[in-house]
Amino acid sequence: MTGDGGLPVQVPLVGASAPTFTLSDQHGTPFGLTEQLSQGPVFVVFYPFAFSGTCTGELTGLLDLDDQMRATGVQVVGISCDALFALRAFSDASSIGFPLLSDFWPHGAVASAYGVFDTERGCSRRGSFLIDRDATIAWSVLNELSEARNIADHLTAAAALADRSVPAPADPAATR
Repeated sequence: MTGDGGLPVQVPLVGASAPTFTLSDQHGTPFGLTEQLSQGPVFVVFYPFAFSGTCTGELTGLLDLDDQMRATGVQVVGISCDALFALRAFSDASSIGFPLLSDFWPHGAVASAYGVFDTERGCSRRGSFLIDRDATIAWSVLNELSEARNIADHLTAAAALADRSVPAPADPAATR
């Protein structure tokens, strides 16, 4: 994959610092990654287009897991290059309750920062990034436009992160 200048675009790797951003959600409310991370980990889920079949399936799949995701302490947020008004209509039509953020202008800037912007099509690829409270990428997956992600893997990753954040019980034998 290449960026506008023909140079390779690097997808941030697990363990790297997550690019920070502030975008408007489907209601016009600013969503800042840094502020959200102060409340807990965030799953940033890039998708190409609102109302497309595969995207609708993925996002409603995440919605079906929303209670379980919240139980792990992880907030899900979707990002596309669609305009805010399209995202509002999409969230209303699909009953999606988590934030859908518009990366419309500057077009694809956040998707580009995460290395998932497709310059030929003008949309993001299917990339998901689990970002821990320290703004470090804990897990990620990147699929091509035509390939749906396994949504259950997202819950598995969120649960694994939650397990890592809980201190291990003290070994009583070690204190003797």
